[in-house]
Amino acid sequence: MSDIRNLQPKELWNYFHDITQIPHPSKKEKRMVEYIVRFGKENKLETIIDKVGNVVIRKPATKGMEKRKGIILQTHLDMVPQKNNDKKHDFDKDPIQTIIDGDWVKANGTTLGSDNGIGVAATLAVLASGKLQHGPLEALFTIDEETGMTGAFGLKKGLLKGDILMNLDSEDEHEICVGCAGGIDISAVKKYREEKAPGRMTAYRVTAKGLKGGHSGVDIALGRANSNKLMFRFLMQAESDFGVRVAEAAGGNLRNAIPRESYALVLVKSTKAKVFEKFVKSCEKIFRTEFAETEPGLSFKCEKAAAPSKVMPKEEQYKFIRAVFSCPNGVQRMSQAMKGLVETSNNMAIVKIAKGSFQVHSLCRSAVNTAKEATAWKIAAVFHLMGAKVTMSGGYPGWKPNMDSPVLGVLKTTYKKMFGAEPEVKAIHAGLECAIIGGVYPNLDMISFGPTIKYPHSPDEKVNIPSVKKFYDFLCESLKQAPLK
Repeated sequence: MSDIRNLQPKELWNYFHDITQIPHPSKKEKRMVEYIVRFGKENKLETIIDKVGNVVIRKPATKGMEKRKGIILQTHLDMVPQKNNDKKHDFDKDPIQTIIDGDWVKANGTTLGSDNGIGVAATLAVLASGKLQHGPLEALFTIDEETGMTGAFGLKKGLLKGDILMNLDSEDEHEICVGCAGGIDISAVKKYREEKAPGRMTAYRVTAKGLKGGHSGVDIALGRANSNKLMFRFLMQAESDFGVRVAEAAGGNLRNAIPRESYALVLVKSTKAKVFEKFVKSCEKIFRTEFAETEPGLSFKCEKAAAPSKVMPKEEQYKFIRAVFSCPNGVQRMSQAMKGLVETSNNMAIVKIAKGSFQVHSLCRSAVNTAKEATAWKIAAVFHLMGAKVTMSGGYPGWKPNMDSPVLGVLKTTYKKMFGAEPEVKAIHAGLECAIIGGVYPNLDMISFGPTIKYPHSPDEKVNIPSVKKFYDFLCESLKQAPLK
């Protein structure tokens, strides 16, 4: 069987197939919005688009369930567009090619979009069903969750009527999420005046690639390499030992994805070219040894390139390399409240140096707002010292757990009755829209759960087929068991 439309539950997988055929990277969800609105109208359900582009669909309670608390099923419509270097794919135009691999569904060399496509598909299946028992239902489909939570931030008071919000954007089937980290973007930029490239030099394009990357929150504690950190660690020593001159450097393209590939265009004295090539090989050996367990596909190589006409000035290059090399990255502190949970981290996601412009973009996350702010200022301090302009934007709060939540009690009881085991109740080191929505609707009782999804935000993303059925069955039964008003 190779067609996901034949998987169970069939209604969910058919909607997910539809979603994979509609290009919907972040900030380009127009066709998805149109699809959701068309679905609502075809099913004769009240359908609303708010001013920022979120869609709300309402479905009345089934007979005998009118006195249950109203439930809001919340998902986001955008996906992270990431692909392997050798994969030709235009996320603005091309559908996702799905593959069934044993118990998993994955994509052919790209992100799958199961984050949050499975949640969207489950919501559509619930709304379309005439067999399920449930109280008053609302479905909130937000836009641009992955690159700024624009939809959640744009949500206004008075739009939603429900009492309980079920976010369907978690990624471990046996877990119920009750809290998440907040985040903030930190950008450092500076202009510089290029100078003429010196003579008697050989040009090389140095590349770091083959890394796994992944979600900058969920996967930050897995010990994976950041391609930008590898590249600038290399440039530190290459500048010291070989006097390399940098013309360009770049790595990463999404703030919430651990960068998988980076490159630098450098000049080396021609008399040292052969020794430099051996040095690059030695760096690859070192990196592969250090990351043998987490990055088996790591590649760090150089090849001769056309000589650039201009390079960075020595003094600016010296500062830039050291700033990027010194920038905090990865796990900064583990939680004292929840064992095994990352409290604070930073992902140095994007580096760009070219044509007289220097840029670094990071995403800092923390469950503790003061720790988030302190780490953001630590990052800012590094780049202030080299004269860059630093801005902080897109800040959003964490979602504080409520262990006395009535809906949490219902879900724990329901899960145990259905599957004979206690679900794991936890917070996650990732940003969920619950924190922002809860700020607008403070009386909402909120919870998050979903199927098992591995390696989101990377081309290795895959969703576990058996877990999707458990997730959907659990969702349907939880709606039936909703608390009374």
